[in-house]
Amino acid sequence: MGTFTRTLSRALVKEGHKVTVLGLYSSEKNESIDDQGVLVIRLAESRIAFINPFLNAIRLSNAIRQVDRETPLDVVEGPELSQVYLGGARRAVKIIRMNGGHHFFYTTLGRRPRFWRGLWEHFSFFRADALCAVSNFVADTTRNLLKLGSRDITILPNPVDVELFRPQPEIPEQQGAIFFAGTVCEKKGIRQLVQAMQAIVAEIPSAHLWVAGRDTIDPLTGESFSAGLLNLIPDALQAKIKFLGPVPNDKLPEWIARAQVCVYPSHMEAQGIVTIEGMASAKAVIISQTGPGPEIISNGVDGLLCDPFDPGSISEKIILVLKNSDLRKNLGAAARKKAQAEFSVDVLVKKNLAFYERCMSNEKN
Repeated sequence: MGTFTRTLSRALVKEGHKVTVLGLYSSEKNESIDDQGVLVIRLAESRIAFINPFLNAIRLSNAIRQVDRETPLDVVEGPELSQVYLGGARRAVKIIRMNGGHHFFYTTLGRRPRFWRGLWEHFSFFRADALCAVSNFVADTTRNLLKLGSRDITILPNPVDVELFRPQPEIPEQQGAIFFAGTVCEKKGIRQLVQAMQAIVAEIPSAHLWVAGRDTIDPLTGESFSAGLLNLIPDALQAKIKFLGPVPNDKLPEWIARAQVCVYPSHMEAQGIVTIEGMASAKAVIISQTGPGPEIISNGVDGLLCDPFDPGSISEKIILVLKNSDLRKNLGAAARKKAQAEFSVDVLVKKNLAFYERCMSNEKN
């Protein structure tokens, strides 16, 4: 379902609302499951070349229409491109939640948006009744790129389950353990983090890195991205880096608890969920100073910011945290406090419900 969707959907159900989640999957047939009261409908993705987007759009629209016939929908929400095909429930308020769309990521990462995909994104925003975004940065950037003018954009950060992600003093930290979670690809800054390890280990011999996340194929070499990363460093250092592969979300808290620092030097994010999971776990967290980083972390107060393109900046911050136990403790305590106050699902489910009610009221008026 995706971490954000699962966390918020379950919370909405607990508040007494009915939630259906639709998604396309590379499966042979459609299936429906109950996830703690959330109806999850997995549609088999079309595999017919060239016309996949159109066929998948029809499948989603038909599925929404069927759900709406059984129980009339009040709100239909999806990401930036979603309203191109979410036309099945005509009476529902159509909402786009900005978590980083095509224009946003292509432009902020120095690439040119694709014409047709960019055109669909414009059309999706044109059809939407209301907009929200997970950070001010993604809201302002998307507003400028898509020329949204004065349209109202409500800021609703991604939520975290602060009961799942919490301090676990019963699990001992491992000396020098550094934790990274995210897809193993260029955008996530994992290359610079691996390059930083040589300076880190030279200063702190016990330092070692755990990498949790799905491996990808490097488009430049056609080979495993993780294998290519290991080739960047001396053989003696490779034993200091362990690729864990995909780790289920409910297993992440244990890995985080065992680490002394969480590092996520992504080149760009809309608002990284792994960041607030580390914060909620009362860990010292180091993230990028780019994008929404300064919105999430106050540098030196509840975490540290680094230059994600500079291995020297990353190693400097990691060494500082690993060498100073008081700093780790203070940053972690402040991070936990902020996560509870600003990013807890219990806080944000109420803000989301207020937003939905306001959108529905505006449509009626």
